[in-house]
Amino acid sequence: MSEAEEEIQEEGLYEHYSFTADPGQEQMRVDKWLMHKIANASRSKIQAGIESGAVVVNEKPTKNNYRIKPHDIVRVLLPTAPRDTEVYPENIPLDIVYEDDDLLIVNKPAGMVVHPGHNNYSGTLVNALVYHFGQLPTKDQYHRPGLVHRIDKDTSGLLVVGKTEFALSHLGKQFYDHSIHRRYWALVWGEPKPKDGTIRSYLSRDPADRRRSKCYEEEEEGKLAITHYKTIESFYFASLVQCELETGRTHQIRAHFSSIKHPLFSDELYSGMEVRKGSALPKFKPFIENCFQLMPRQALHAKELGFIHPRTGEQMFFSSDLADDFNQLLNKIRKYTQAAPSIEADDED
Repeated sequence: MSEAEEEIQEEGLYEHYSFTADPGQEQMRVDKWLMHKIANASRSKIQAGIESGAVVVNEKPTKNNYRIKPHDIVRVLLPTAPRDTEVYPENIPLDIVYEDDDLLIVNKPAGMVVHPGHNNYSGTLVNALVYHFGQLPTKDQYHRPGLVHRIDKDTSGLLVVGKTEFALSHLGKQFYDHSIHRRYWALVWGEPKPKDGTIRSYLSRDPADRRRSKCYEEEEEGKLAITHYKTIESFYFASLVQCELETGRTHQIRAHFSSIKHPLFSDELYSGMEVRKGSALPKFKPFIENCFQLMPRQALHAKELGFIHPRTGEQMFFSSDLADDFNQLLNKIRKYTQAAPSIEADDED
């Protein structure tokens, strides 16, 4: 599986439809009408989508017994139909932060792929989910049961998993509406200016390297991506930043900070293993090489996740500690910068 395929990108997990009823449309229940419109969509899946608010008629949520009228505009968001890829249950330990009858929160370790794909059919989060929670929606032969969103293989942190069709559709609608609270912590090269700000661009695949995402200024070049950030701690040559996602595009945080010349530390794909600042510090090169060995992945952690509970309507909020390698890296950098002499000049930025 390519790195791009592993990245968080909720739109790839859901199908979006828009239909307009014909002028001569006879009145028919909306759930039955949609069964004729959407190939391979079961009535139970459509009804779960309607109950969760993922089906709107004329821009308003509807009910299963609503009868379609001429010229009605119907918009639908449903979990993507699965591919014909068999998933084998694997007894892989999971760090379950929270669980109830509708959903669960998983703290994913770095190095774990979220779902199976080309040349990567085992050892994934989905293999573990099928083993531990065989009753998840779209289980059996399907390759991504319960998944509402994804995060990168080498990104650690929180994911929410839907355990029912209703929960899956309801949570998917929240992601689609950008109402989910998602906050990441990242270590980036240099000191972003301003220290707190917003990065806004249009993202699409980089034609020069399809593994990467590229930022554009024009809307026709890609999909809108917005990242709000706040500097938590500065180390002169690097900064710990808090990132809040308004959208969820492929490699959004990584591409955004690379575009402003502050790539994530140790992010090889986005030039984060090139020394950007600090070369005037004593024994800097061997120190940085040691840091790369300590954390040979992008310094990115999905720290906070918040949403409305599909069943109860309660506001849910979860937070996770940084992974051990991330914490060790920060402590090593703090110790080094405290011992290093003060540097006033900006050697590179």
